[in-house]
Amino acid sequence: MTTQLPTGIRHVEQLAVEGRRVFVRVDFNVPLTKDRKVSDDQRITAALPTIRHLIERGARIVLASHLGRPDGQVKPEYSLEPVAARLAELLGQDVVLADEPAGDGARKVVGDLRDGHVALLENLRYHPGEEANDDAFARQLASYADVYVNDAFGTAHRAHASTAGMVKHVGERGAGYVMAKEIAVLSRLLGEVERPYVAVVGGAKVSDKIEVLDALLERVDAIAIGGAMANTFLEAQGKALGKSKVERDKLAIARNFLRKASERKVTVHLPVDVIVAAGLDAAAGAAVGIDAIPADQMALDIGPASLETYRRAVLDARTVFWNGPMGVFEKAPFAAGTVAVAKAMADNRLALTVVGGGDSAAAVAQAGVADRITHVSTGGGASLEFIQGLDLPGIAALRQ
Repeated sequence: MTTQLPTGIRHVEQLAVEGRRVFVRVDFNVPLTKDRKVSDDQRITAALPTIRHLIERGARIVLASHLGRPDGQVKPEYSLEPVAARLAELLGQDVVLADEPAGDGARKVVGDLRDGHVALLENLRYHPGEEANDDAFARQLASYADVYVNDAFGTAHRAHASTAGMVKHVGERGAGYVMAKEIAVLSRLLGEVERPYVAVVGGAKVSDKIEVLDALLERVDAIAIGGAMANTFLEAQGKALGKSKVERDKLAIARNFLRKASERKVTVHLPVDVIVAAGLDAAAGAAVGIDAIPADQMALDIGPASLETYRRAVLDARTVFWNGPMGVFEKAPFAAGTVAVAKAMADNRLALTVVGGGDSAAAVAQAGVADRITHVSTGGGASLEFIQGLDLPGIAALRQ
């Protein structure tokens, strides 16, 4: 057994799968090029250990995933066909793609499976019953399974038919390798950790992150805030932010958070300087102090002094959780703050370092340091809800 799971949840290695139909919920929601090729196959390669384990044990494997937002309609641009082709290349064996997520075609594909063979259902979100967690659709999916395995942590916070609704209609259930590792590592952040425990939280909106910020206040020693959401906290302190993005309807929430942090003696790092420019497409930015932002400019990254403070906080920590970029990191002039956090996490070899999916995971990959981080989560929203201590529907459904 590779990973210790909470009581009541079994690992795929503990399930009786030989010669049985094993329905595996995977997260193959990958980016595609204009000519419909997979441009980043990380989510596919992440699922390979679970799929190969089941092939080796002679299971009949039924994979299922969503791709994009087809909104319950059949839209060819969201077909999983390129995913099936890439998976077949990686596995070195055929992957049969059903032409629908449920129905006669899917039933025939599943019925024709032999031991060690792999099928992939068409995009689950082609059917309106997936996101609605419709019981009739959930029962259809369950009819293709003797055993259920969830390896799609990135969707575990969604109560959909394939993540929650169908599970009660299948006799045996468990977690795949991706899911098991996510639960094991993220659970450590909810228990006793080595200190100092530092959280780095960025992104665009306070409204998206205030619940996780409040939860982190109960656990961490310091929080470093970056991205456009830092602007709202700065304006709440009376700073003039020029044309920067600010959620003015969230100023009271920001002030309340800073007051609570002070009461709990949690250090909150906010930028003391920023990189400003006239807009996102500027060829370069300029560093200015937080009290000197020009009226016609916008803050698009943390500045060099802030970068050094955040970097030092990360290097001195013994536990670090990071979610959200420090600036508009997809634009080179405004990437320095985000890249610096990624590299500081990689350079801190003594700490438990956890990156909470989404843009932060992309930044870690872009900085080329993913292999030096303890854990890079495959789920942005799911990791945030998990570290708030919420019971995710996709995990709750796995308990026997």
